[in-house]
Amino acid sequence: MTKAELIARAAEKAGVSKKQADRCLKAFIEVIVDALQKGEKIAIPGFGIFQVKERAARKGRNPRTGEIITIPARKVVHFKPAKQLRELIK
Repeated sequence: MTKAELIARAAEKAGVSKKQADRCLKAFIEVIVDALQKGEKIAIPGFGIFQVKERAARKGRNPRTGEIITIPARKVVHFKPAKQLRELIK
């Protein structure tokens, strides 16, 4: 599903214009990104939890040369779906 398709479906379900749905989606994404940048956890009951996790440094291999390299530690966004969402997807 593309962003345009998501906006169209959301507008239809909410009974609002596509322009209003687009503004709401942009605001929603902006709020989530801001919270994740601050290290906050976002929990949406029935949907899931967004949070930033620290991935440790690890050894890797360059597939072209076979040389062992060190992959640095970094932060990654993690999403854990809620039990209700997992059951609906089954």
